[in-house]
Amino acid sequence: MIYLDYAATTPMHTVAHEAYIETSKMAFGNSNSLHDIGEKANHYLAVCRKTFASLIGGDEKGVIFTSGGTESNWLAIQTLLSNTEKKHLVLSKLEHSSIANFMESLKSRGYDITYVENDGNGAVDVESVKKAIRSDTAVVSIQHGNSEIGIVQPIQQIAHFLKEQNIFFHTDCVQTFGKVPIHASQWEASAYSFSSHKLYGPKGVGAIYFDPSLQLKPTVNGTSHEFGYRAGTVNVPGICSFVTMAKYFHKHVNSYLEHMASLRTYLINEIVATKLPLTVINKDYQHQLPHIVGLISSHYEGQYLMLELNRKGIAISTGTACQVGMMKPSKTIESIGIDEDKKHHFIRLSFGMETTTEDLDRFIQAVKEITL
Repeated sequence: MIYLDYAATTPMHTVAHEAYIETSKMAFGNSNSLHDIGEKANHYLAVCRKTFASLIGGDEKGVIFTSGGTESNWLAIQTLLSNTEKKHLVLSKLEHSSIANFMESLKSRGYDITYVENDGNGAVDVESVKKAIRSDTAVVSIQHGNSEIGIVQPIQQIAHFLKEQNIFFHTDCVQTFGKVPIHASQWEASAYSFSSHKLYGPKGVGAIYFDPSLQLKPTVNGTSHEFGYRAGTVNVPGICSFVTMAKYFHKHVNSYLEHMASLRTYLINEIVATKLPLTVINKDYQHQLPHIVGLISSHYEGQYLMLELNRKGIAISTGTACQVGMMKPSKTIESIGIDEDKKHHFIRLSFGMETTTEDLDRFIQAVKEITL
């Protein structure tokens, strides 16, 4: 099977496997227990916290480990909201469903939502955020990198503006961590979300980075784990695996990005050269994740292409995996102005370290056989 769906999830790397197995043996204790076994687990956790902070340019005091990207998004926003009385929310139309659905659910609690517009590429700028701000704005959430079309937002500029306005700002960095440099302390966003399994680490592990200078109060009083921000025994082996892999990835990031960029260029050139009935979204746009390519089919719905390609041994996606089974078109695709009759024609390819040009040749040949 040729796997071209790395934006959905990645296989665990050998480095991550080895770290998990070793830590499961050496640090299996509850990191909150006061005996020696618990202290050992707590030591491993402290080292991971410090290492992770160094990878994102932050302070270890701001690192909170979670069960994954979805919990990171939910817990980050919920924590920020519990530290303000304001009831206005601002987000883009490109947010992951874990944020968009949670924000929508807040309407029943008296919150009001404003959606920030984007240009035809999906880019959100500071001016569009400024227009959405009100005196009662509590939290703004703009994702760093989109999982469907790969657009990368100008988070630093947005964060600096909102910092000046004393408005909480959250950004979802699940897709960008490891692919785009993140400078948490320099950017000054209030909260950042991360996930392990997008970076060859284990599933069920993630992280939040809160700006330590905000001195936020946790959502639930009396919680003892992760500085009081979340309950439940901490998954020390999973966290060690995640951070070890993130450190390894960080070390090799330049070669990885060069590989991804060359694959993207190769695929786009081949689509044009072979006159494949596929249109590349953001073909020439600069601020783009190199491992994600969004495509619109001229003839067939994306789900049909995905199923036919699967029959030929090629795994692709029709968008974010969290939305599989939904009959409605992607909100991302709707927001960038794709024609009504083509909204269901979207497919996504995403590359990994193992992807080759031969894999892309197989994809191109398969599409030819299906569509031409």
